[in-house]
Amino acid sequence: MRRLVGIARHLWSRRLRSLILGTSLSVAVLAAGMALLGLSGWFITAAGAAGVAGAGLTFDVFRPSAGVRFLALGRAATRYGERLATHDATLRVLADLRVDLLRSFMKRPIRDLMRMRGSERLQQFTADVDALDGLALRLMMPIAAATIVLVLACLLIWYLVSLETAAWIGGSFLLFALVAAVYVVGRARRPSRRVHRALWALRMRLIDLLRGQVDLAVAGRLELARQQVMEAGTRLQTAQAELDRLERRAAFLIGSGTMLAAGGALVLGGFAAVSGHLAPELAALAFFAALGIGELATPLTRGLAELGKMSDAAGRLAPSLQEATAAPACIAAATEPGSLALPLSMEGVAMRRGDHSLFGDLRLAVAEGETVAITGPSGAGKTTLLDIAAGLLVPARGTARILGQISPDLPEAQRFRVLGYLTQRSSLVSGTVAENLRLAAPDADDASLHEVIEALRLGDALHGRGGLSTRLGEGGLGLSGGETRRLALARLLLRKPQILLLDEVTEGLDRETAIEVLQATRRLLPHAAILMASHRIEEVAFAHRVLRMP
Repeated sequence: MRRLVGIARHLWSRRLRSLILGTSLSVAVLAAGMALLGLSGWFITAAGAAGVAGAGLTFDVFRPSAGVRFLALGRAATRYGERLATHDATLRVLADLRVDLLRSFMKRPIRDLMRMRGSERLQQFTADVDALDGLALRLMMPIAAATIVLVLACLLIWYLVSLETAAWIGGSFLLFALVAAVYVVGRARRPSRRVHRALWALRMRLIDLLRGQVDLAVAGRLELARQQVMEAGTRLQTAQAELDRLERRAAFLIGSGTMLAAGGALVLGGFAAVSGHLAPELAALAFFAALGIGELATPLTRGLAELGKMSDAAGRLAPSLQEATAAPACIAAATEPGSLALPLSMEGVAMRRGDHSLFGDLRLAVAEGETVAITGPSGAGKTTLLDIAAGLLVPARGTARILGQISPDLPEAQRFRVLGYLTQRSSLVSGTVAENLRLAAPDADDASLHEVIEALRLGDALHGRGGLSTRLGEGGLGLSGGETRRLALARLLLRKPQILLLDEVTEGLDRETAIEVLQATRRLLPHAAILMASHRIEEVAFAHRVLRMP
């Protein structure tokens, strides 16, 4: 709960003006509703009393009726504005929350980000942010508005009617509202969490079913996957039905409090009217105003019912949000390397995987324009060595340097301005080939894009499909494995890095194409220091030197 309060305070500070506007209009709507009932009750009773007393001709019906019309029309207008303002505030605070979370993720090491690329983690964060959509709309603003209106209403009833009536109305309503809140919070936490988790499971299973229909059908598991989706949907409906029952019970308790407040106001006002201490029309005003007080807590029932999933989501998101708002650490700017500094070097580097030593006391230097190939059996540590060179892993001993600077000590933005890393997992996005390439070089013209595409033997593959305008699906769908690899390499070459790390760059290519791709890479980056993990004879033959891993 403490983390939920912290997120609420953070969001309130970020969008104070929008939330105050939404709360103000909510106050106007609730106040207009109570005033409309109270004035209507006073008007009817006063008109009846005037008729009984024979003063109907002199009774002023115009100003009270104008007040009733004003409040009715004003309530409709403010309700419309309140809907716009509160939903606008909610969408804005959720947008701020997403941006803050993205900033916190961008501060994390790239190695951690690579582990977060799974769809399950993305769906979890998406569901958690969606779970907080009621924090402002159904908790923060309704609580503030209800508190303000209740205090103002009780003060006005105290002034117009009596202190006893105001205390009775406020006390009985607060008592039942608190009972309803305690009941819902205590009982709804578990089903609220089940709704959240069932919704997340339903999303994941449905996405898996839609994406993997062909594979599931071939494996004979399509019907099983469909049943799992239906089961997740059934669990969601069951948990949601239980949550709805609790919400209805809470509404019943609040309604009971409203009836008790109105009944007590009627009794107190009746006795005061009979004794002559209070005009009958003012007693009616208190009674009808008490009837409208139940509207104050109605928006809160859904928010309280969803408190469980909000708390869970806040518990997962709060640490990341704290990272986003924390003051950035002071990082000393890296000094400019001397002209004689090697692009890439390693001194006494050692690394272990569990109890197994991958390599120890490794020394390596890659000069400008030189290509070094790393070979060895699978699991020997070739990719690990590239990760150390890129600063993504810190070795157990020794240091890796980029242009004379210790690699992990360099800020990532500065490090990857001079270094390019093609990992085994190529990442493309949905869009055209040109859009994928311009992720690395936003200002590159079509001629530069064509040059690198033709150099890597992709021109023929894309020519019949629209060239640079060829549209790719999610993750680069529409290209073969080798074409995807070359397009990712082309994007990397457009950045023109001084140091190039390549992990099995010619995977999926035939011998002739592999040789041409290697030659084109060197031709486009003649001065780059290239270090590549190799498993093919073509890559080994292309290198100036070979480092063999045990």
